[in-house]
Amino acid sequence: MLGVVLDDGKLSVRTDLPVPEPSVGEVRVRVRLAGICETDLQLLRGYMGFRGILGHEFVGVAETGKFAGERVVGEINCSCHVCETCLSGLPTHCPRRTVLGILGRDGAFAEYLVLPEANLHPVPDSLADEVAVFTEPLAAAFQIPAQCPDLDGKRVVLLGDGRLGQLCAQVLDQNGARLLVVGKHARKLEQLRRMNVETALRDAAQPDRSADIVVDCTGSPSGFEDACRWVRPTGTIILKTTVAGRPELSLAPIVIDEVRVIGSRCGPFAPAIRALAEGSVQTRHLVDAEFPLPDAIEAFERVASRAVQKVLLRIPDSDAGIAH
Repeated sequence: MLGVVLDDGKLSVRTDLPVPEPSVGEVRVRVRLAGICETDLQLLRGYMGFRGILGHEFVGVAETGKFAGERVVGEINCSCHVCETCLSGLPTHCPRRTVLGILGRDGAFAEYLVLPEANLHPVPDSLADEVAVFTEPLAAAFQIPAQCPDLDGKRVVLLGDGRLGQLCAQVLDQNGARLLVVGKHARKLEQLRRMNVETALRDAAQPDRSADIVVDCTGSPSGFEDACRWVRPTGTIILKTTVAGRPELSLAPIVIDEVRVIGSRCGPFAPAIRALAEGSVQTRHLVDAEFPLPDAIEAFERVASRAVQKVLLRIPDSDAGIAH
């Protein structure tokens, strides 16, 4: 099997990998298309100490189970469903979980992956692969209104104009937030302005501590410090950034201003699939390049450029078997 392997901080494309065998309750999925995200870049830098096949944003075809022969996307947290945490309604925080392409489970940058059938969601026939591949990161964006449902009329500053920031901005805007997106790239901000989202370049923006909510999508260790400059006393900071290493943080402003800090990770797939199918969230303009899986090293070099947004990996022969 062909796949992209991270081992000891080094990335390689292998052709000799074993095809994964599903355990009880699992399904093997033939991957068609996968997306590279900021988390993949952080894994390269040592985040989570992961070794194995990278990738967690994908669309593929289920080979067995109730979705056999159908295109599917998949939730990435694979939980035990019997521990106290799972039974309390928090399976994505299961202490025994594996996470696709991130923690203890090979990922989507390969011809095949394995996930529990319960994690899979069918893709509507009308939804192209190039759009459906955004389901997982868009679900992460929908976690924000899931955690903070009262966004209507709130002053929200979103820091970061990259891949995830673009999706979060659309979700926040559609949930009634009075939104300002602060970023470093004029081209990316212009994409949001065309959607009538207010934007500002970071170097020109003046933090005024007026935001009810600040969302950090910077992918940078400095994002939290910037968020503290924007949030009002007793306001909320939502952290979407995960980085390798241990950045130095001053927590005094959080204590002094009684700021609430919320970690925000994976989110609900149903509203993400619905938004993509309805076209209420736009993604096609976010795709800057597509590479065949054997050229994954070049693809990673391309996506490491901050000027680039989404780069996709096309798996060989992925168009066989299903029409849509």
